[in-house]
Amino acid sequence: MKTVLEVITATTAFFQKSGVESPRLNIEHLLAHVLKKKRMDIYMEFDRALTEAELAPLRELVRRRAQREPLQHLLGTVEFLGLTLKTDARALIPRPETEQLCEMLAADDCAWKGGRIADVGTGSGCIALALAHALPDARVTGLDASDDALALARENADRCGLTARVIFAKSDLLSAAEAPFDLIVANLPYIPTGELAALQPEVQRDPRAALDGGADGLDLIRRLLPQAAAKLRSGGTLALEVGLDQTVILSSEIPAHGFRDARILKDLQGRERFIITVLK
Repeated sequence: MKTVLEVITATTAFFQKSGVESPRLNIEHLLAHVLKKKRMDIYMEFDRALTEAELAPLRELVRRRAQREPLQHLLGTVEFLGLTLKTDARALIPRPETEQLCEMLAADDCAWKGGRIADVGTGSGCIALALAHALPDARVTGLDASDDALALARENADRCGLTARVIFAKSDLLSAAEAPFDLIVANLPYIPTGELAALQPEVQRDPRAALDGGADGLDLIRRLLPQAAAKLRSGGTLALEVGLDQTVILSSEIPAHGFRDARILKDLQGRERFIITVLK
C-alpha cells in the first residue's frame, strides 16, 4: 500500500506532465476530499498507508483532473467570501476577481447598505449571495437568462441559508427587473469569440454562454448600459467586472448613457478589471 506522501509525490509529477497548474495543491485538495479531512490535516498523516477503498475513488478523481476537468467541479464546492457554494457545469466557476469586487461593494460606507441591489448574470449566485450575506439590510435580486444557472443559484441560496433574503428570477439582462435599484452589479461574459479556443481547458468547461462576449467581448455589456440607466435611481451605482483592455473602451462609452465619475479599479494582479460609475 502507498502512503499519503507517496501518493502526493507521484500524483504531483503526473499532474505536472498533464499540464495541470499547481499540481501538488491539486492532489492535496483531492486527497483531503476523499479522506473527508481538511487539506492541512493530511500534513500530519504523511506516513499513513492508504487503503484500496480510499485509493479507488482517488484514482478516478486524478484521472478526471488530468483530463483538465476543473478541480472545483471535482470537489463540488468553492469558497467565496466565507460562503461554501456548490459549483458545477451549469454556471461559471466563481473567480477570485469577482470575490474582490464583492469585497469592495460591501465596504462599510456603501450607499446601498439598506437598498435594492441587482446582480445581472448571476450564474452560481455568488455575487448576489455574498452581498446579501455581507449586507443584511439590503434587498438583493439575482437575474439570469439560464434556467440551469438559476437552479444552481437557488441551491446555493438554500445551502447558505439565504433563500428568504435573495430573489432569483429569469431575465434577459434587466428586462424583467422592477426598478429602481440603488446598485446594479454585473460580471457578464466578456471574452471575445475569437479567443475562446485559446482559453485553458478548465475554463472551456464553463458554459459557453457564460464566456462568449461577442466580437470584441462587449456585446452584452453594451446592451446592459442603457437598461442600467433606466433601472437605476438617480445617483445609483453601476459596477462592472470586465476583461483586459476593455476598461478604457467602456469608460469612453459610459457617459453617453448618463453615467458620471467612472472609476477604473485594479484587481489583485494589478490589472484594470472593474468599472464603478454613478448615474446622474
